[in-house]
Amino acid sequence: MAEDVVLDVEDLSVSFVSPQGIVPAAREVSFEVRRGETLAMVGESGSGKSVTSLAILRLTPPAPQCRIEGRVRLRAGDRRVHDLLALPEARMRELRGSAAAMVFQEPMTSLNPVHKIGDQIAEAVRFHSALSKRGALDRAAELLDLVGIPDVRRRMSSYPHQLSGGMRQRVMIAIALSCEPVLLIADEPTTALDVTIQAQILELLHDLQQRTQMALLFITHNLGVVAEIADRVIVMYAGRVVEEAAVLPLFKRPLMPYTQGLLRSVPRLDLAGRRCDELAAIPGNVPDPLALPPGCSFAPRCAHRVPELCDGRVPLLEGAGAQHFVRCARWASLAEGAPP
Repeated sequence: MAEDVVLDVEDLSVSFVSPQGIVPAAREVSFEVRRGETLAMVGESGSGKSVTSLAILRLTPPAPQCRIEGRVRLRAGDRRVHDLLALPEARMRELRGSAAAMVFQEPMTSLNPVHKIGDQIAEAVRFHSALSKRGALDRAAELLDLVGIPDVRRRMSSYPHQLSGGMRQRVMIAIALSCEPVLLIADEPTTALDVTIQAQILELLHDLQQRTQMALLFITHNLGVVAEIADRVIVMYAGRVVEEAAVLPLFKRPLMPYTQGLLRSVPRLDLAGRRCDELAAIPGNVPDPLALPPGCSFAPRCAHRVPELCDGRVPLLEGAGAQHFVRCARWASLAEGAPP
């Protein structure tokens, strides 16, 4: 594990027990996030993005309802490397918040509706530090100011329902940053916000990352957000990584047909007002994890499917250039026709 790597995920697989059988939600997911880097994880709903993030912090249901395999290593602020999947739960609770924190998609499901904002932030501070209650409240006020909430002292006494959606999300970011973690996982933190507030939250995360040099794992389905905030991108489909590259190479020359389909489905302002074809869409839906097709999981929806190549076995994640990896049996032959 290199010195600048904060999070190293190796062959992470997550499955759940259901009345219908074992449901594989993520399969052999591997990636690294470095200090000061933003890694975006994209894909349709049901592709395994959120499950992967929850498994990293061991926030999934306990065994036997959920089974996690693989290896997750985190380099904490003291430079010590921890194998998160092997730690006892008591030690894991100490690392959550202090070394790695998470911002969830909907803050109203994470904030306690009957406690004041200031008290909820102070609770997180006191759990991981030796500060007094007054010291923790002062730290909470500093954090609210840091994330750009005005009239801090009045907001400290507010309840979650008295804040706007954007302000609630800022409170969640303040709680996540309360103990200066080296890793922040943001699970679609801007999905429920309008575009103006979304831009403010993205700018806030960028500014905070520049100040603290924390590693950021940003989970989203919005490719516009990815283009604005990410350094590298992982594309997931049916629980597997299907393409990984730096953000510019991925947007300029995607090699996996699924990634190409995602990019074609994004409206382009530079084509506004021109006579052109309808906005492209990927046909079909993400397959049922209990009934995955043989071979490539994307093959039934892929316009480039060749049964002899695509239906036999699951393609390997192959190197396709400098730090560019793709899972497709036909990527080399399709590369010349990849969109610019």
